[in-house]
Amino acid sequence: MNHYKRFGMTLAILLLLMLVVIPLFFIFLTSIFPNGSLNLAAPLRIFIDNDLRETFFNTILLGVLVVGGTTLFALPLAWILAKTALRKHEWLDVLIMIPFMTPPYIGSMGWILFMQPKGYFEQFIPSSSKLSPYFFNLLGMVLIMSLHMLPLLYLILRNALLQVSGSIEDAAFIHGGKAFYVFRRIVLPLLFSSYAMGALLIFVKSISEFGAPATFGRRIGYYVITTEIQKYTSSWPIDFSKATSLATVLLSTCLIFWYVSSLISRKFTYNTISGKGSEGKIYVLKRWQTWLAWIYIIALLAIAIGVPYFSILVASIMKLRGGGLVWQNFTLIHYEKLLAWGSESMEALMNSLSLSLIVATICVIIGTVFALAIQKSRTWPQRIIDLFSLLPNTVPGIVMVVGLIIVWDAPWMPIPLYNTYGMVVLTYVIFFLPYTVQYVKANYSQIDESLFQAGRVLGGKMFYVLRRIILPLLLPSLLAGWMMTFTISIRELVGALMILPPAMQTSATYIYSQFEQGDLSLGMAMAVISVGLTIVMLLGINKISSKRKWSIE
Repeated sequence: MNHYKRFGMTLAILLLLMLVVIPLFFIFLTSIFPNGSLNLAAPLRIFIDNDLRETFFNTILLGVLVVGGTTLFALPLAWILAKTALRKHEWLDVLIMIPFMTPPYIGSMGWILFMQPKGYFEQFIPSSSKLSPYFFNLLGMVLIMSLHMLPLLYLILRNALLQVSGSIEDAAFIHGGKAFYVFRRIVLPLLFSSYAMGALLIFVKSISEFGAPATFGRRIGYYVITTEIQKYTSSWPIDFSKATSLATVLLSTCLIFWYVSSLISRKFTYNTISGKGSEGKIYVLKRWQTWLAWIYIIALLAIAIGVPYFSILVASIMKLRGGGLVWQNFTLIHYEKLLAWGSESMEALMNSLSLSLIVATICVIIGTVFALAIQKSRTWPQRIIDLFSLLPNTVPGIVMVVGLIIVWDAPWMPIPLYNTYGMVVLTYVIFFLPYTVQYVKANYSQIDESLFQAGRVLGGKMFYVLRRIILPLLLPSLLAGWMMTFTISIRELVGALMILPPAMQTSATYIYSQFEQGDLSLGMAMAVISVGLTIVMLLGINKISSKRKWSIE
């Protein structure tokens, strides 16, 4: 038994080294050997080159502003739905998750269609044409990205607020504290640790984001590191030296902020849950305050969901872009063209579906092996596997792609995988493997060891215990991991843009190319189908989570 465990852990570590760690190492190696000779200062040249330096500071500024914008939206929303009677409306949590379920590039396209000159907003309200120049700038991109990131920070802050014991706030009120004073001197300090982690997550995801900067940012001439990396690796002349320098700086920035945030979190973490069982305090709002809270929630959902989805749906059924919002200008012909068998769009959709099916299945198989090797992370090899399996989730996606291209396109690589279908599958598997590993690991950690021991005592061999005890108990997490991987991989853009073979398209690259070429209707019809599939799969995950609960006693 121990022999099989050691073999499994060794195999897992070797696979993760080859697929994840080595590509990241070669990014750094390529960046310090720009012309075949060692130059340790080469990655720092972005601070000397005026254009690259501006790109770096653009990226940092964007991340900071998105953190500020997301906080502005998420903090009041979290307080309302955690500390008032409106918390009973749990269906709001489902609606709030929709912006994060929407791929950023699709959301950006919806906002562009709505706010551009002669766009849908101007067709509704002609005088709104004066607002268009004020939207198409950095603050407009910050608004789009903040609304996309809103659900992440909202959930973190809401959960933190729910853990604040009501007795702590009551004690402050008894001693004469007013509501704002209690919020400022007690609630905010208790939230700080959770907020630091949430803000870091938002910042890292913002500076690593490609979709919104590629669609909206390029339109306003605001370039960031991710779009420049894609340019240097995909457009002639190819310059891997600059791309790896930018990738190294982006990765280093993310790691530095992760470290700083962990220090802050450790320093400002307080115990808010005790054995006394005190519930959180619920504030009673006056009628006008309740109406004000509802207005805020509805307005936020309207701009976060209503605007982009309205634009996407309308664009997908419009005959002529200049025909206006009239019934005579609506048609379903674009969906007929899109779903016509043998068409370019249908081929792209089938490519996405086949890739997602293959990738989700491979991720479940490999992820289960890794999760079983990790178990409860008691030994250092298990902790190494756990750390390496999470790296693709903590490293910016475009950085991971650059590393994979360098390794698999190297002259010494014996397997000619680059520029093939297999390279696409490999990239997607590396991207989305952490989701399956975490789903299965979380479920496995809840299984009592006595079940396995009972199986072995009664004569069951290792594979019998695995087949008859472990896998049946892990089935809900396996299905949830499979569906989550399928959902995310079907909309992947940055990896597809950089590693797809020339004659191959997916639904994401098809949408992106149609938007770039000005054929919006077909692209938006594909977006509707992609988002629809995403919503259906996520509803399936929720159904599995609610109906397939396994109790182990």
